[in-house]
Amino acid sequence: MAQQKCGYHILRSIDQVLADKTGPARAFGEHLKGLLQEAIALWHAYHEGCATNFAAEAQRIQQAVTEHLKPRALSDPDNQRLLEQLSWHHAGGNLLRFLDQPDVAEPTNNRAERRLRPAVIARKVSHCSQNDAGADTYAAFKSVLETAHKSAQSLVAALTALFRSTDKPPDWLVSACASS
Repeated sequence: MAQQKCGYHILRSIDQVLADKTGPARAFGEHLKGLLQEAIALWHAYHEGCATNFAAEAQRIQQAVTEHLKPRALSDPDNQRLLEQLSWHHAGGNLLRFLDQPDVAEPTNNRAERRLRPAVIARKVSHCSQNDAGADTYAAFKSVLETAHKSAQSLVAALTALFRSTDKPPDWLVSACASS
């Protein structure tokens, strides 16, 4: 599944590495941080309608990041760890996907975190999910309700149809499950 690593979390990780570095050991992280900040600024400029030649600038940044994350041995172990982890994500297309698909991907994972928040809160306050059966029941109900919501079904009508069906699940649920 296509992902986008949160640019701000990556910048924070780079800052944590840079906090203990002096001299030449800072060069790798500082250059990478600058490239990521430039990429995020370009994405924001695109969405504000003031990015001139977005595609060319995005390609230039992509190439600079690819060059900076090329496999090599670094003398500092923290920089080496950053290089290995981020080059792996970059090779998979998950580091700067927001430049490849600016209308779809964001440089943060805030939207995904907001979508997960209700389930996490429910899990924390609900005693039924303190065991496997309760957690499975909650997951099943959440799945049906999300499918109904995405299929533009009334949640009450969806649950009523589901509970009234004796032989098979409702058609809207079957078609939604088949397409996913």
